[in-house]
Amino acid sequence: MKLFFKEHALLIAVQIVQFFVVLAIYWLDGYQRLLPALYGIFLGLFFLTAYLAYHYFSRRMFYKRLTNELSSLDDSFQTTENSSISRALDELLKAQYKHYQTRIKALESRQDEHLKFMDQWVHQMKTPLSVIELIAQNLDEPDSSSIREETDRMKTGLNTILYMARLRTIEQDFHIKPVHLSKIIHEVNGENKRFYIRNGIYPNLLQEKENIIVETDEKWLFFILSQLIHNAVKYSRGKSSRVDISVYEKDGEAVLEVKDFGAGIPEADKRRVFEPFYTGENGRKFRESTGMGLYLTKEAADYLGHRIELESTLGEGSLFRLIFGKTQNLTIL
Repeated sequence: MKLFFKEHALLIAVQIVQFFVVLAIYWLDGYQRLLPALYGIFLGLFFLTAYLAYHYFSRRMFYKRLTNELSSLDDSFQTTENSSISRALDELLKAQYKHYQTRIKALESRQDEHLKFMDQWVHQMKTPLSVIELIAQNLDEPDSSSIREETDRMKTGLNTILYMARLRTIEQDFHIKPVHLSKIIHEVNGENKRFYIRNGIYPNLLQEKENIIVETDEKWLFFILSQLIHNAVKYSRGKSSRVDISVYEKDGEAVLEVKDFGAGIPEADKRRVFEPFYTGENGRKFRESTGMGLYLTKEAADYLGHRIELESTLGEGSLFRLIFGKTQNLTIL
């Protein structure tokens, strides 16, 4: 209704001014009886109102469609009315829909090509890194350890790039199945054994209840836990020699905690640690921070339906809590 009156406001104003001009001419010409003139103005207003009413009710669907937002792009194919202007609007929306669909398909194709390229490039880079590690084993210390330390850093960076690219199409890259939490923790600890040793950190596994199984994607959980452990070790370096990894149940839900006793997170940075590329105060002290690890962790956890919580005290350490759904118990025969 508002749009209709805005469109016809000028017409209504011109008609009212015209009525007053006719009335003034009638008065100035010496006609003292105004009743016929007022009757003429009444008839003019009647016909104007009738025209506006007919125009509105015959095109109310058209004005309603212009006023309401489209809930989806598919609504562009709705037909409004049989009037010429309504058909013109329908054709315009259909043409715009086809244009956007073409653009979206082109962008999706480019994104798929980029993802394939990143996947291939990461795997190609891992091969020479493995060769460098084999060569480093034949070198004397400390050269051997230094080279392997750098190759481990490069592998971690490559994996982060790979998972960042995969995150865009995570719905095509995950498979939910029962996963044994203790098993995945041992696998992550084994993968990062040299990383622990190099930084003088001991992973302390605490299991309130063994054989806890959760419904999740094993590959993405491996990545999430690896990121949490890397953060814990990095910010514990020189401050603590232990990182606690706890598995327990609370209110029928499985909980996985990674707790360090290192630098901690300033209060001002807590609400932004999951934002992309945000490194905060600790990022300026620890130059290896990219600001992407926790962002990818949070995005993957949200998509898998897991909750992630943070507790931290500056100078005392941080605790990241990953909460799954209802647990299952594994019976070992």
